[in-house]
Amino acid sequence: MRWAIYVTLAPQWFDPAEVMGQITPFWVLYAMHDALVKPMPGNLMTPSLAESWTVSPDQRVYEFKLREGLKFHNGDPFTAEDVKFSFHRTKGAKILKEKVREITIVDPYRVRFQLNEPFPDFMAFYGTLTTGAGWVVPKKYVEKVGDEGFKKNPIGLGPYRFVSHTPGVELVMEANEGYWRKVPSVKRLVFKVVPEPTTRAAMLKRGEVDVAYMLDAPQALELQKDPSLRLAFSGGIGIAAIDFLDMWDPKSPWADKRVRLAANYALDRRAISELETLGASKPTGSIIPRTFEFALPIEPYPYDPVKAKQLMAEAGYPNGFDGGELHVTPPFFSRGEAVMNYLGALGIKFRMRPMERAAFFAAWAAKKLKGVCVCGSGLYGNAATRMSEIVPSDGTYAYGGYPDIDALYKQQAMETDRKKREAMLHQIQQTLHERVRFAPIFEFLWPSGIGPRVEEPALLLINPYPWSAPLEEVRLKRK
Repeated sequence: MRWAIYVTLAPQWFDPAEVMGQITPFWVLYAMHDALVKPMPGNLMTPSLAESWTVSPDQRVYEFKLREGLKFHNGDPFTAEDVKFSFHRTKGAKILKEKVREITIVDPYRVRFQLNEPFPDFMAFYGTLTTGAGWVVPKKYVEKVGDEGFKKNPIGLGPYRFVSHTPGVELVMEANEGYWRKVPSVKRLVFKVVPEPTTRAAMLKRGEVDVAYMLDAPQALELQKDPSLRLAFSGGIGIAAIDFLDMWDPKSPWADKRVRLAANYALDRRAISELETLGASKPTGSIIPRTFEFALPIEPYPYDPVKAKQLMAEAGYPNGFDGGELHVTPPFFSRGEAVMNYLGALGIKFRMRPMERAAFFAAWAAKKLKGVCVCGSGLYGNAATRMSEIVPSDGTYAYGGYPDIDALYKQQAMETDRKKREAMLHQIQQTLHERVRFAPIFEFLWPSGIGPRVEEPALLLINPYPWSAPLEEVRLKRK
């Protein structure tokens, strides 16, 4: 079964330790790897490599009972040693790692995590797609080949094993006939890198691929005319928003709340949704999806260009200003162009700086971007996990922060009373809204094309999860 995907597959996606606040790598992780606990159909914290787990009354100790008799793709047995090793080598998950005092191997199939303090979000960080810390790699093999060797020939516990990777072209995987949960019926998966949506749609029409991810509205409308093809909408976890990177510089116009508020009023969110996703994406006033636990529903600012211009004049920029660089999370450059046009109506001029996806995320995390960013966040979990990398001052992608929000964020992370914690998280979200920290655009839903050979594309079997998963469930029609 063949997918046309819209971004270049980065080798770091083959290694769970490299997950840095993104959801895209789970395309590959759901195929080649497995986790102690992970989102599955009907349960967003499903026991997988762990049969079960217990939590101490003081919420400081988590103990996992592992499945016995499992083997990695190279034949190495899966044990608690691999679990401990995988946690310690993960490069992201800063908040999670700071909370863990000690990991004890009780026996080969039992592992105990001792925390420094109660942390009610331990499982949200460890047992969902918020981090890659719970996804397990073989200790002996990684120690033998090293991190770079592992990326070249990854070994996992998942339903598919690595066959080959041609950079910029495709990733090929074959079924793991010994997968513990279910032997996949589709014996070969191919992820083809096809950045252009018109090319993805054309390949689907010609039968060169079976699924074309993330089509633009024109291609989706065209495919609807073909009775042999079908559209499927998925997403709902990613939020598109403007992050005012330069707002922390007091000399920047973006430091003025009125300017940021003007940008919010200048956006016609519904029109951008129609242009990009046939209107499927829902305008929002928050960076937290409405369906997330602890989310505070916030309505988007209405499209009001008159009010936007009034605010600009009040701030001292009646004719606009040089907004500097405008960065866009690849490959959503048309979204960036739409934002440029709407803010351009206020006289704000930008220089768009397109980047390849892996380079963009590296530069974003290294705090090398300037100006503003039309960014996307698909970080899993709840309101606290979603904010973890972009709101606190020490977040991977945060270019600044507020001391009062930092303090409240740390306080909620230790609060075991759910109602009190919810109140704190709601307060953080309300404060971000009042200070116009972001300009949220919409909850991102998009159309993908499904070819005639496909019986089950596994889209939205896990809800919310934007792509095909679990991949052992995909099926082709019988000939």
